[in-house]
Amino acid sequence: MPVDQLSATFAALADPTRRAILARLIDGEATVNELAEPFPMTVQAVSKHLRVLERAGLIERHRAAQLRPSRLRGAGLKDAIE
Repeated sequence: MPVDQLSATFAALADPTRRAILARLIDGEATVNELAEPFPMTVQAVSKHLRVLERAGLIERHRAAQLRPSRLRGAGLKDAIE
């Protein structure tokens, strides 16, 4: 894994909110609204966290009608530890 990608991965994991989002996604994919429920922040703020996690390769997002659910991308973390 390139150093820049590794730095992005560990920077993403440094934030407790992003770690909590990843922990939630262990149970399966979720929309930004579902992920935002337990946090005292706006949906937009959670969406920003999701973009950081996506750029780090830790999650992936896809279109499902008008929704854009997120799910864990196991390879992203595996790549970081190898």
